[in-house]
Amino acid sequence: MTAAQESASRTRLVGGPGMLLVWLYGVMVVGAVSRSAYQIATEFDRAPLAYSLSAVAGLVYGFITYSLVRGGEKARKAALVCCAAELVGVLTVGTWTLIEPSAFPDATVWSDYGMGYVFIPVLLPLSALYWLRKAARAQRPDAG
Repeated sequence: MTAAQESASRTRLVGGPGMLLVWLYGVMVVGAVSRSAYQIATEFDRAPLAYSLSAVAGLVYGFITYSLVRGGEKARKAALVCCAAELVGVLTVGTWTLIEPSAFPDATVWSDYGMGYVFIPVLLPLSALYWLRKAARAQRPDAG
């Protein structure tokens, strides 16, 4: 792939709806990382699992944000894998918090499928997976 083609493919990931995804993931990075950093620093012994999971969510959001901004096929594939893992995490933690609420004395970013974040944690990976797959189809030479 030439430098011009690589640049164009990078632009496609952050153009249109991709830019909204970057913005939303950026907001989620700030929310999850700042929340978990404060909770880990001040009250970790109260709910270590919940606060650790929120920190992991923040790291995942950060990596996805970076991958979307970076662009290119490798970054798109990495973001696709991370978004799938994020969705599995949201569904697992969301279900776990409903089945065994006593395991989480305090909420995580992904508790109750992200209800505390207006369900953005469950909707965001679904939207990103759709967008990333659409971007892959648009990059194929036979796509029209």
